[in-house]
Amino acid sequence: MVDEFTGKAPIYYQIVQKICNQIVRGEINPGDKLPSVRELAVQYGVNPNTVKRVYMELDQMEISKVQRGQGTFVTENQKRLDELREQLKQDKIETFVSDMKEMGFDADEIAKGIQLYLNNAKKKEGKMDES
Repeated sequence: MVDEFTGKAPIYYQIVQKICNQIVRGEINPGDKLPSVRELAVQYGVNPNTVKRVYMELDQMEISKVQRGQGTFVTENQKRLDELREQLKQDKIETFVSDMKEMGFDADEIAKGIQLYLNNAKKKEGKMDES
């Protein structure tokens, strides 16, 4: 399966983000072994050097650890994973608020819009549970 990449950020960074999102969603667990460089290169349809950069970045972020001869593993440091989750949340909020302000919405309009959205989503969930 070859993934689609946007031109907005370097490919290695987009792969780092995909892996971080999988970790935060629980699709990849603490202590899990990540695919080999070759496997991930094939999965994403990229050069193995790109994947080496991905793993180097994850290691620098303290999200993964390389164990010589065994592979690359997701950290088991729950505090670091909680920090990653919070960081990703804040990044998404910052991007959203920045985009909304760029369109001319003020803080109150943004907050009211979010609250309305969440209330409607909660109602839809309630209806789905009744089915």
